[in-house]
Amino acid sequence: MLPTRSALPLALSALALALLAGCTAPAPAPTSARDDLEPTTSVSDAVGQEGAAPAPPPAGARLDYQLGGAYPPPDGVTVVVRDVTDSPAGEGYDVCYVNGFQTQPGESETWLRDHPDLVLRDDDGEPVADPGWPDELLLDTSTDTARREIAQVVGAQVDACADAGFDAVEPDNLDSFTRSSGALTRDDNLALAALLIDRAHARGLAIGQKNTVELGEDGPALGFDFVVAEDCAVHDECGDYAAAYGTRVLEIEYDDEPDLSARLADACARGVSVVGRDRALSTPDDPGYAFESC
Repeated sequence: MLPTRSALPLALSALALALLAGCTAPAPAPTSARDDLEPTTSVSDAVGQEGAAPAPPPAGARLDYQLGGAYPPPDGVTVVVRDVTDSPAGEGYDVCYVNGFQTQPGESETWLRDHPDLVLRDDDGEPVADPGWPDELLLDTSTDTARREIAQVVGAQVDACADAGFDAVEPDNLDSFTRSSGALTRDDNLALAALLIDRAHARGLAIGQKNTVELGEDGPALGFDFVVAEDCAVHDECGDYAAAYGTRVLEIEYDDEPDLSARLADACARGVSVVGRDRALSTPDDPGYAFESC
């Protein structure tokens, strides 16, 4: 799989590594989104507290995708996606990124130490890494027990998104089963996704399917509220996402592929939210930064 996601800046990865280590010992009151990785509120309690049905991002709103670091959104942007370690932009609708099916860059050793049974292993017992992102290890979604334990750790990050004031969550790497050499199945990952959907909805958050076009209409049937699609025009997948989600699509097209402006214009004509970004998802201070809209 060609890499399409940006690794977090080194400082954020180091912060995340230190905070994830807090899963195994009592800690002071959380000061960051990754501090408290064990849930403190049951799903049933959270449903009663939140109550309101989650709303998907508004169709056709101007979008920015800021996984490489937070910065003030360009003029007119009202939908912003940021990492769980960042704060919401507060420009209208905020989506929170978590790595739902693999370890976050910089956290692999912590998962191996604190949750060794939740990391997928090959026939030799070695951890299985994402070929495009070798510092990310696949999580083992093959059993109900493992899925429920993973959902506790990732679910606490979902809670952190809600507590920070985000409107929705985007759990990445739903398609990790395609990189598992058959060790994981589509149904394995969908079973974990169902747990994360329940957790998000219990906290009043909408939740987005990330890529994984092969799900078709099974994505919204499972409970996903929208989809985040990267380079769907390049891969001729936009129509398939539209068949499942209509205009409830956040589309990211990257500038290292040809005809970016034409791809953006086509997306705007389809009525979806779209942004053209550099592959590294860098910040405006970086010389490689690119942002294009229509």
